[in-house]
Amino acid sequence: MELIKNLKWRYAVKKYSDEKVSEVKVAQIVEAVNLTASSCGIQPYRLFVITNPVLRKKLGEGSFNTQIYDSSHLLVFAGFNKITNEYINEYIDMMEKQRNLEQGGLKLLEDSLTEYFSIQTPEQNAIWSDKQAYIGLGTALIAATELKVDATPMEGFDPILFDEVLGLTEKGLHASVILSLGYRDAENDYLASAKKARLPIDEFSTRIN
Repeated sequence: MELIKNLKWRYAVKKYSDEKVSEVKVAQIVEAVNLTASSCGIQPYRLFVITNPVLRKKLGEGSFNTQIYDSSHLLVFAGFNKITNEYINEYIDMMEKQRNLEQGGLKLLEDSLTEYFSIQTPEQNAIWSDKQAYIGLGTALIAATELKVDATPMEGFDPILFDEVLGLTEKGLHASVILSLGYRDAENDYLASAKKARLPIDEFSTRIN
């Protein structure tokens, strides 16, 4: 399985080279995230692709993760602050059109989602959105690996700063997790030549027959 081989190749890069990732490959990674799973299929987060060096330097202030501004691209996964009835209605309408269904063809799903999220608090909505964003993060990591693009997932950033600088609050969003993309600086990254360390499969996983 080629994926297993590629996953053995990848690691969380600490030091990036100056080489840039092509926009073609970045677009493929973004498309993979867009196609990934999400609960109820309603994609309660948005993805921001940032290359602006000044903006990225600002976003990296106070963080020990220099990959925020030293890599080729920075992806910001931003979860919804609230799942509104309006969003559910618009998304279901889009689903019906894309599936060539009559208007109201997915009303049962729409009503179920509306009822469920109406009893959830904004905090619960935000936590749920974060969990969905992390599914997208996993897909981005695998897509990057398949393209032999290095990536570093990060939680070590200032979410309040990100929300402020990117204007996320005004968009009803909040920074959930971030991912840098680029190519490893093998000569200066101490992890580049380190053997991948993982638990033995029999210790990591349990089969129940």
